[in-house]
Amino acid sequence: MRKKKRLFGTLSVFALLIVVTIYISLTNGAFDMTVGEVVGTLLGTNDDPRFELIIFDFRLPRIVIAALVGMGLGVAGTVIQGITRNGLADSGILGINAGAGAAIVIFMFFFQGQISDLGTMGIMLQPIFGLVGGLIAALTIYFFSFKGGRLDTERLLLTGIAIGSGFGALSLYLSLKMKSADFEMATVWISGSIYNANWIYILSMLPWLLILVPVVFQKAHLLDLFQLEEATVTSIGVKVEREKSILLLASIGIISSCVSVSGSISFIGLMAPHIARSLVGTRHRSIIPVSGAVGMLLVLIADFIAKTAFAPNEIPVGIVVSIIGVPYFLYLLVKRKQ
Repeated sequence: MRKKKRLFGTLSVFALLIVVTIYISLTNGAFDMTVGEVVGTLLGTNDDPRFELIIFDFRLPRIVIAALVGMGLGVAGTVIQGITRNGLADSGILGINAGAGAAIVIFMFFFQGQISDLGTMGIMLQPIFGLVGGLIAALTIYFFSFKGGRLDTERLLLTGIAIGSGFGALSLYLSLKMKSADFEMATVWISGSIYNANWIYILSMLPWLLILVPVVFQKAHLLDLFQLEEATVTSIGVKVEREKSILLLASIGIISSCVSVSGSISFIGLMAPHIARSLVGTRHRSIIPVSGAVGMLLVLIADFIAKTAFAPNEIPVGIVVSIIGVPYFLYLLVKRKQ
């Protein structure tokens, strides 16, 4: 009962912080708005076309995508850390982001100048390409990380960094071969930005999240078991490799759908699970929702900073997250040595 109250209290606090952040993002920017103007526009009682344009075409889609991407990366990061039993594992560090991003850049490269002609279908295809790229990256990393029939976590990190660098170089090379308009679009994915958010992007990623996040939550108890020795888990009737594969595929699907609309945003999947564990303990049924809420809040705050810190100019949200994430990663490295 105490754990449930603790979980409910933690989620309530984060829900309040998220609402406050959304309120600040809606009302502040290059064109400031009052609470009454925002509420009136959302409820349809204020029919000023300027407010409708700003809220429904610019700010609200961006806020929704930031929230969904943060939630997805937080959940996926929890799964990856649980499977590998490595608190330093993250989709960005392991190269899965880079693999998914490279596949999307390849998609852009072969459909140069035609992406806008494809319309909704082109946008809906991007997560599929991202899924294939993320899967290729993950399988390659896993193949080179096995030692003596078991997954070596140190080799996993080193291989992930190498594979990520390779896919990153491929993305950069292809983007340089593109036309100027497509090059600008590809640069968005590489750096991690959601400034061109729209409702079609939200529609393209929602099915993946609605299907895969519940799958992960349903199998949360297995992540608890994976913290034990493999022989112990096998002895109680768990098909370890099959369940790991399902969870890994689910996390890759979540990551790929996020990368397809936001580009490569690293460190959310690293930070969110650690913060969640410090707040609600080690049970993954509690960690997963809190990690999703933490990731959501982090990306919302980072996006607000990205669009206002140097207004009217903008910096990619991925850079803002990295400014926070790199010191946190170094802190975790130092802490593990103690």
